[in-house]
Amino acid sequence: MRILHRRAAAALLCLAATSTFVSCGSSDESSGGTTLDYWLWDDKQLPAYQECADAFHKANPDITVKITQTAWAQYWQNLTTQLTSGDAPDVWTNQSSYYPQFATSNQLLDLQPLIERDKVDLSAYQDGLADVWAKDGKRYGLPKDWDTMALVYNTTMLEKQGLKKAELDKLTWNPSDGGTLERAIARSTLDTKGRNGLDPDFDRKHIKVYGFLPEWADGSQGQNGWGDLAAANGFRYLDKNPWGTHYKYDDPKLAETIAWFKHLIDKGYAPRFDKQSTVANSELLSAGKGAIMVTGSWTISTFTDPKVKEKLAFAPLPVGPAGRKSAINGLADSVWAGTKHQEQSWKWVKYLGSADCQNRVAAHAVVFPALKSATRKALAAHEAKGHDVGVFTDVTAAKETFPLPVTEHGTEINPLVQDAVQSVVLGQATPQKALKDANDKVNALFK
Repeated sequence: MRILHRRAAAALLCLAATSTFVSCGSSDESSGGTTLDYWLWDDKQLPAYQECADAFHKANPDITVKITQTAWAQYWQNLTTQLTSGDAPDVWTNQSSYYPQFATSNQLLDLQPLIERDKVDLSAYQDGLADVWAKDGKRYGLPKDWDTMALVYNTTMLEKQGLKKAELDKLTWNPSDGGTLERAIARSTLDTKGRNGLDPDFDRKHIKVYGFLPEWADGSQGQNGWGDLAAANGFRYLDKNPWGTHYKYDDPKLAETIAWFKHLIDKGYAPRFDKQSTVANSELLSAGKGAIMVTGSWTISTFTDPKVKEKLAFAPLPVGPAGRKSAINGLADSVWAGTKHQEQSWKWVKYLGSADCQNRVAAHAVVFPALKSATRKALAAHEAKGHDVGVFTDVTAAKETFPLPVTEHGTEINPLVQDAVQSVVLGQATPQKALKDANDKVNALFK
């Protein structure tokens, strides 16, 4: 990507911001105060963090926070461009797949001395979240939120097929026959004549409603489906996490899992990847074109939106041979090492990780904040709206979660593994060969 002149890049970023109250500007104010540039990508979280920015400014009149919100893909492109040009935001929302490259290139400020100086209690955050952001005694982010995975389903469709909540809350899965999960998917799949997938006359080539909507643009982690079931089958991504150096994508447990997903396509229970709609799975489910999918807690508001005509609900992921397993992932706020306003930036990050800001975020009921106390408030906010979302937090209480891999070369690993998985579901390669070849390429990056 061509490097833009710093002023031109800033102008483009202002145009990219999607909210009228988001603006870009210099970090130096003629009035003697300081303006911090803060970036995030989630438009649904924008109002909550603007509220935090307003409260922060009221308590610190000499510091103004200006927020730039840009969609996911463009966000990382813009950030990379700005870092290369030496004109990055003071603070940005960071993600575990991306931050290792920034830490390795010395683009992130080590927050550990500031955390120790100001006695920030890291144990107040959801277990394990803070550990992801530490390496060799340095710490590159303060936790802001976390997410887990669950099933979301169309209650009307499943009830018509005789599937009730009690059954969906106790689904099982294995790669051999798919367990009760596959039976639920089969019963939820309808051909154009209204016959479900268990009917002997079911026509797999003419489908009206797919029982399951898989996600294939899922990088190297498969957080939205295959990764969770692979973990439930006994698969582990690498030798240690975080900061392992040897991946295990050649594990037969993963190959079995991907083969099962391909089996769903062959049976007609899931759409073919090469024929998949350009419409997001969440929209297809909300429109009644699909019955079940895996989703993350950050999408709760998508499915509980009053505008959604279909009645949707959440259920736990199924129990596999190695138990129930949900990926847990958390974002953090990081400070650019090149900021001219280090102390002010840290003050903002510390506030973002504080109860005052995270309780405000919790009240918006969009994500689960990193603080355990704020998570409880977020649950209460969902309950007040009549939304039962406890399945996302139950897995943490039951210790049924696993962390997504955090290593060097994350952005290089993503396409290698994703391409291999996609080649399998397209029928171009066997799971064993595709995944072994990808694994060899992945591990070669660490040599």
